[in-house]
Amino acid sequence: MTRAKTLKAALACATVSIAAGLAWAPGGAQEAGPDLIIQGGTVYPGNAAPFRGDVAVRGDRIVYVGPKAPVGAKKVIDATGMIVSPGFIDTHTHIDEALASGLPAARLVLPFLTQGVTTAFIGVDGNGDPDIAATFGTAKKAGGEGVAALGQSTRDFGVNFASYVGLGRVRAAVIGDADRAASAAELAKMKSLVADAMCAGALGLSTGLFYAPQSFAKRDEVVALAGVAGEKGGIYDSHIRDESSYTIGLKGAIDEALTIGRDAHLPVHIAHIKALGTDVQGQAPAIIAMIESAQKAGQVVHADQYPWSASGTGLSAALLPRWAQDGGRSALMKRFADTATMAKMRPEIVENLRRRGGPSSLLLTSGPAWAEGKTLEAIAKERGVDPVDAAIAVLKEREAGVASFNQSENDIAAFMKRSWVVTSSDSSQGHPRYYASFARKYALYVKQKQVIDLKTFIAQSSATTAKMFGLEGRGELKVGAFADVIAFDPKTFGPRADYTHPALFSTGMRTVVVNGQVAIENGEPTGAAGGRPLPRTPKPGSCPAR
Repeated sequence: MTRAKTLKAALACATVSIAAGLAWAPGGAQEAGPDLIIQGGTVYPGNAAPFRGDVAVRGDRIVYVGPKAPVGAKKVIDATGMIVSPGFIDTHTHIDEALASGLPAARLVLPFLTQGVTTAFIGVDGNGDPDIAATFGTAKKAGGEGVAALGQSTRDFGVNFASYVGLGRVRAAVIGDADRAASAAELAKMKSLVADAMCAGALGLSTGLFYAPQSFAKRDEVVALAGVAGEKGGIYDSHIRDESSYTIGLKGAIDEALTIGRDAHLPVHIAHIKALGTDVQGQAPAIIAMIESAQKAGQVVHADQYPWSASGTGLSAALLPRWAQDGGRSALMKRFADTATMAKMRPEIVENLRRRGGPSSLLLTSGPAWAEGKTLEAIAKERGVDPVDAAIAVLKEREAGVASFNQSENDIAAFMKRSWVVTSSDSSQGHPRYYASFARKYALYVKQKQVIDLKTFIAQSSATTAKMFGLEGRGELKVGAFADVIAFDPKTFGPRADYTHPALFSTGMRTVVVNGQVAIENGEPTGAAGGRPLPRTPKPGSCPAR
């Protein structure tokens, strides 16, 4: 090729890139070539239309997205036949312990990377530690305040993560497990903890109002704490008070969440939206109508959803009345031993078991070794007792996790189709959603059932999520964005984990890049830990001057 033809070809390539809003060397300056090119895949940039082309990375940023990246990369990955997309964002996870682990292998969070998840939210369900510096693995600089005062993380992580400050942790620190309202002094202390966490980079306030002792918090208390988060630019994220018919009902709980958002003046995010149990199955259209009515009135409301018909929770939360959990486990054990108290408690456990679909619908995913992997019905038969006594026998030894089969596919599909519902896992040990939620959503609801199409799935798992939560530079494949990029085989991407084998890695994820570091190559982990804490910048002027 002559020099003139070479220049002409280069100019044509540059013209295509600029026309598409892309760039190779910002400002026209000559820069070094890319470190990595993912070449020849079908690129889904996020919300934009797919095309066949390349993604180039230098350092931790994307430097080219287009039909043909210039040559000269240090490393080229052939993505022919693959789907190339932004790394997935999981808005509701329980990987807090993994990220805090002293074991580097645990902090890689391989169950997420093998599904293409590169960013996760923790501190959900009211469990976010007010000490954000500890959560992010950072040390505060002497005399500093706010996000800028947080030092470099002292730990390596496989995925990026943001964290909420949680009502449960805040309430426990100030009030404990008691079933009572906060005093004025206690409320002031809780507000101070929330304010400090927000100024240190918390995403917002999370609540788990279904769970004791958070269930003891009345609405005005939650509004007061959510208001502090809202003043500093945060979000209200809620495992709502009732997803079924335990107390105020599903509709009542959605109304409460919307009211809290309006009164506290901040966006509302409904965690793992669902209609749980026989009493409320079929209510998805009514819940959708409530939320979309609020949106039309100007309120910011959105939700996430995991693609499983079985929820995951604790056996106590599923079956025991909240009053029985006042004072924590030691108080509960005394109630189990008291005949009069059990006479009051037993009918309520029977009713909760009914609304969950009966003992055959509860599969123990953790707990005593003799109970794991069995339904409550099977445990009762083995021990020759009724299901209530079987549940109490388990709980007397230790708390147990359950997979609770309680949702209808019609409700799942109805929520999944809404533009304001994004993908999550609600990852918990013993439930296959930890290892397989994004893979299952693709395999079951995109390929098999065709509830949504591939472009929608990718947007719900990346770009839409990033926009909802203001994650700058995440969720899209575009020049200047952080290089969180994945490539998966559309024929083989899918789950291996199921309810009886919940800890099997998914298949078909060929490449995962986190902030420019290749974490999965040819389907195998590399050991690279490219993830970072993602502290949220508080609203300007809302935190003390540094």
